[in-house]
Amino acid sequence: MRQLEKYSDHAYALLRIVAGFMFSMHGLQKIFGVLSEFPAPALGTQIWFGGMIELVGGLCVMLGIGTRLAAFICSGTMAVAYFQFHWKFQMGAEFLPVVNKGELAALYCFVFLLIACRGGVKWRLDKKS
Repeated sequence: MRQLEKYSDHAYALLRIVAGFMFSMHGLQKIFGVLSEFPAPALGTQIWFGGMIELVGGLCVMLGIGTRLAAFICSGTMAVAYFQFHWKFQMGAEFLPVVNKGELAALYCFVFLLIACRGGVKWRLDKKS
């Protein structure tokens, strides 16, 4: 499997781009109600701020603009989402993401943490990210 090693930066860049794109779609849903049955949140609420971080942060990660900072903020946002809205500090089975429906928040948290550590690597607009 060492033959695949030469493509690791390419695969990582694809992960960064796809994760950023999908994350920004969640922000689009929250902020503008696009492809969502829920109305847009009131300006300045916690959900609104979360949606803005998803939208702008996801686009920054996808495009490779300020990648490390954007990914770090996105990672923290997903940690808050998991603890506050999914786990809610309940004991027992509710701790598990598969039970509390927090799999996506937990996974995004760690994917964006990896991106914050590695930066943009390839196919980015900001050569300093």
